[in-house]
Amino acid sequence: MNVVVAGAGAIGGYIGACLTRAGHDVTLFARGPHLRAMEARGLKVLSADGDFEVHPTVTGDLASIGPADVVFLGVKAHGLSDLAPRLAPLLGSDTIVVSTQNGIPWWYFQCHGGPLEGTRLERVDPGGAIARAIESRRIVGSIAYFATIVAEPGVIRHVEGNRLSIGEPDGSRSDRCRQLAEALIAGGLRAPMTTRIRHEIWVKLLGNLSFNPVSALTRATLVEMAQDPEVGPLVRDIMAEAEAVAARLGMTLPVTIDQRMAGAEKVGAHKTSMLQDLEAGRPMELDAVVGAVVELGERLELPMPATRAVYACAKLLERVNARSGL
Repeated sequence: MNVVVAGAGAIGGYIGACLTRAGHDVTLFARGPHLRAMEARGLKVLSADGDFEVHPTVTGDLASIGPADVVFLGVKAHGLSDLAPRLAPLLGSDTIVVSTQNGIPWWYFQCHGGPLEGTRLERVDPGGAIARAIESRRIVGSIAYFATIVAEPGVIRHVEGNRLSIGEPDGSRSDRCRQLAEALIAGGLRAPMTTRIRHEIWVKLLGNLSFNPVSALTRATLVEMAQDPEVGPLVRDIMAEAEAVAARLGMTLPVTIDQRMAGAEKVGAHKTSMLQDLEAGRPMELDAVVGAVVELGERLELPMPATRAVYACAKLLERVNARSGL
């Protein structure tokens, strides 16, 4: 496969490294010190499963790449509005575009089939720039269940997990998904194909929506939030509000709130990705993870007092930090 990873940070870079190791023709799009380090030395992955080093093509110029078989979108959700309109040189007649972002993806209500078919969430796709740039027929959804960080420019540390679920938005089992899964598996990833990609989105979102913004506000780890006698019930309230939104969209989630709380407690002293972004001075994925669900609650006329309060506080924190240069 001819693969482009548009945004070769922690998630995208790891996927690109695995596919390069499997022998595919991979181009990584990156910027700054990370780009320069990969140009000079390649990309190194540090992992308990075994360190390895690859030397894919790397570039800081999307226009120089040309059409690809597959484009992985490796940037955070808030970066897609800027990236998507610049993807045109990569998109051939049959190019697949794989989303890897957390939260509600911009394509969620494309090929949905429900009463909200075609709905665009302003907090996810402001002005519709992403949907205009990426045709719905190209989209394959994915959900990453692994933790990686950019340890230093040109070096990605694989912390845990190796699963990347993939699925067609229309729920079908397609040849292109099968071929993509085979390529990912050859690179050392688990890549189950799912016909219920939206259900998986909500299962992961249930934890991210509740724990992530609270962790940004409190600087607490998962186990600290789950065990706290006042914060724990708040997290449960946010999960319950999200469950109500999911239920109105026809989603019956296969895990309970008690199971999610127990799972978080078991993970232990782990900082959420949102807290890690905050501490590193990077923008947080508040709108795709939390704001999108608040927007859906508004459309469905569902009260979401706990979620709205935490979202408002986290947004204010982000604005204050931006003014302070943090």
